[in-house]
Amino acid sequence: MNIRYTFPRSCRLLKTDEYSSVFNFRCSRSGQFINVYAKPNGNETARLGIVVGKKQLRTAVTRNLAKRVVRDVFRLQRPVLPALDYIVRVMKPFNKNESQVVRAELILLLQKTKRCLNS
Repeated sequence: MNIRYTFPRSCRLLKTDEYSSVFNFRCSRSGQFINVYAKPNGNETARLGIVVGKKQLRTAVTRNLAKRVVRDVFRLQRPVLPALDYIVRVMKPFNKNESQVVRAELILLLQKTKRCLNS
């Protein structure tokens, strides 16, 4: 079995309406650094949207690091994730040394959002 660990355009939330529908569904899990919102999407694969505010992460370097970590975790976990639309909101800044903690937290929160399938 050949699993592709890519992050194609079809696996991204692109439009404002897609983000709004996930936020309005109100199924979320929170951690120390991030919040994960989820909603069933009716597709065969999971999709991801990332929200990183300038108020929380002031410099572009920290915002890009946060997005890179989130995309990488999602890309590696996508084959085992259910067909949900996920929005990951970074709430607290972190540095490269803390990125492993954030990765573990994100994996845990993505697993917890499987409960949103039944909603």
